[in-house]
Amino acid sequence: SFCTLLRAMSDRSDRPTLLQTLEREFRLIEEMDPSVADGGHIVYDREVPVELRSADGDDGVLEGLKLKLVVVGDDNSPSTVRLEVSSEAELFFHYTCVVNAQGYLQLREDQKLMCDFREFPITLSKMLNQVIREPNVFVAVLLLGKDGHSTLQLLQNLEFKFVELLALPLRESPDALVRSHITYRYNAMRSRLSIMTARLQDVSALVKVRESGTGRRRDVEEISADRY
Repeated sequence: SFCTLLRAMSDRSDRPTLLQTLEREFRLIEEMDPSVADGGHIVYDREVPVELRSADGDDGVLEGLKLKLVVVGDDNSPSTVRLEVSSEAELFFHYTCVVNAQGYLQLREDQKLMCDFREFPITLSKMLNQVIREPNVFVAVLLLGKDGHSTLQLLQNLEFKFVELLALPLRESPDALVRSHITYRYNAMRSRLSIMTARLQDVSALVKVRESGTGRRRDVEEISADRY
């Protein structure tokens, strides 16, 4: 099996395993992500079902959007929390919400939020996971404005009505940032493909060596059997 081949490539304890090598190489690619260019680190990165709706319309379209949470600073004392919303289907679709400690105080007061700023990334991550796991109960709606502004609403369906749990203001990302993300996604895809191709060639070469060794041992065993 493929897992057996992976283990076979790590027979020597002083040599990194194939999986360790892949993880290290992929990590180097991720370090080039524009999302972490300001020293932040990604704490959430998943595709979430979001209903896209124009601000003046009632009918929406459900689409899987990539939502990424970036924390700048220490997790226990962040200076900034940034939410990035993008689409795999539309490369130029990219919105950003940036919240600092002072801005969160106003957000918490306006929306009667219970968590403090330190807990905000974890709380938001849990809410987004609820949208993924329980789409009939928790809903994400992105209200698209005409001026580049939008609002991400996280709602709970209480059967008789929808209750807003959180509303975050977003803005279209600057063109330069959007282009940098497009370039990164393209280069990252090419790099990952190149890495996987090279590693599969390593596996193929190892299989040939092992099969050759097995064949030689079988020949020796057959010769020995003929002698006796």
